Amino acid sequence: MMKTRITELLGIEYPIIQGGMAWVAEYNLAAAVSEAGGLGLIGAANAPAEVIREEIRKTKELTKKPFGVNIMLMSPYADEIAKVVVEEHIKVVTTGAGNPGKYMKMWKDAGIKVIPVVASVALAKMMEKAGADAVVAEGTEAGGHIGEATTMTLVPQVADAVSIPVIAAGGIADGRGIAAAFMLGAEAVQMGTKFVVAKESIVHDNYKQRVIKAKDIDSAVTGRSHGHPVRSLRNQMTREYTRLEAEGKSFEELEYLTLGALRNAVMEGDVTNGTVMAGQIAGMITKEQTCKEMIEEMMEQATKLLGR
Repeated sequence: MMKTRITELLGIEYPIIQGGMAWVAEYNLAAAVSEAGGLGLIGAANAPAEVIREEIRKTKELTKKPFGVNIMLMSPYADEIAKVVVEEHIKVVTTGAGNPGKYMKMWKDAGIKVIPVVASVALAKMMEKAGADAVVAEGTEAGGHIGEATTMTLVPQVADAVSIPVIAAGGIADGRGIAAAFMLGAEAVQMGTKFVVAKESIVHDNYKQRVIKAKDIDSAVTGRSHGHPVRSLRNQMTREYTRLEAEGKSFEELEYLTLGALRNAVMEGDVTNGTVMAGQIAGMITKEQTCKEMIEEMMEQATKLLGR
């Protein structure tokens, strides 16, 4: 057990939250993380509302512990999913890619804890004003869609700017990262890449092995020129994207290249032409473990370091 405002707020044993990764964060993984004492999340991504309702119900069959749903606000189904989480009595919602302001009253009235992911101090302050219970300050080291500030610089600035608890994300994969995040002012961490290789994760083995074998220099960011940077592991697809980006191709042309690429990597195991989203921390991940083994190992290391 490690008590912080976040563990108290969410009713969890350990200050560890699993990222709401598209195609990856489904009911098996969410339930396993929650069962292990963290907070598991179902990643709604671009899935229809009824698919998410089904995921929620399946998670409930596997765990009685708290879990949440990550809602990507740019999703065409965001309005419907916002209602589904209320109908299914979800305790926690994290949000990405936008401002959850229009759903805030409905969620708060239903007793849902709302935790937006932010990449700047300005957005963190705006979210606190809107009634958020906490924020996830996510640095550019994270996998997937990213901001510019690093976790090391963003977390302390956000922690100084708001009075609600801050969760650190981006570049955290072990107890050292957890301890460092706490030193920076965070009261919990959110991890994505680490849980991709969990034994309970449904991710294709090719994808898991690509993360496990990754080196420190294998991280690539595409889409910067169009203001939509995405971090993944280098492969044929990132090289082609970078080449076309350098030629000045339009955002639409570049997006066409990545259509269905994440699903192909996660579900079909195409790690050559698919999008292998992973954080810069991938080079530190060397083995597959159960969620319970991961969380207990990391917490033991963090507790020792913080005890020093």
